[in-house]
Amino acid sequence: MEGYIDIHSHILPGIDDGAKDFEMSMEMLKIAYDNKIRKIILTPHNKLGRHNARPEKIRELVERIEMTARAADMDITFYAGNELYYSSEAVHSLEEGLACTMADSSYVLVEFGPMDSLEHIRGGIYQILSAGYRPIIAHAERYESVCAKVGNVEDLSAMGCYIQVNAGSVMGQYGMGIRQFLKKVMKRELVHFIATDCHDKSRRSPKLLECARYMEKKFGKEYTHRLLCENPICVIENRYI
Repeated sequence: MEGYIDIHSHILPGIDDGAKDFEMSMEMLKIAYDNKIRKIILTPHNKLGRHNARPEKIRELVERIEMTARAADMDITFYAGNELYYSSEAVHSLEEGLACTMADSSYVLVEFGPMDSLEHIRGGIYQILSAGYRPIIAHAERYESVCAKVGNVEDLSAMGCYIQVNAGSVMGQYGMGIRQFLKKVMKRELVHFIATDCHDKSRRSPKLLECARYMEKKFGKEYTHRLLCENPICVIENRYI
């Protein structure tokens, strides 16, 4: 399998709760490179009412980190993005250029609150779809209403959105209940992306290799390849999945 693509990361330094400085960014990138990650969409948080980095700042940091990585002999390609916390102003932020889509595509990584109702999540997804974007639900396993039953994930996918889950959750880092739920969901091939959602170099580091090996054994190489390579490249190239 060729190098993996990580579509959800907090490696850019000093602009959210991810890497604190360039030194930490480079330490995280070394871990990512050793885990066979070769393309990364950099997705700092964007939340209404917070001091968010503007897209031009994000793109400036993307260029700097790519040059720094290449100088360290790490052949990784980077793309700008955001993890957009859903609010009634989310579409406005996208349309006014206050938030980044994923790699300048029509895909948008959307985050909700862990206790948000399924109705609220469905309403947010509908609004984003209606504006012509393709929503990807960030770390879907974190939302209590979504994880209440597998059918809820099926319903959201049927609406036309995409499901991203974290590698750590697949591996049981956040409890066996979540891991067992994700097994059921992935057996039905309802997950479209596995990403690191990395924030640091220790507990939430950019590791994918162990998860990829587990996925290949449990769900097969074809599905694993789809989640870590094929679907992510569709985002980067702005193609339908």
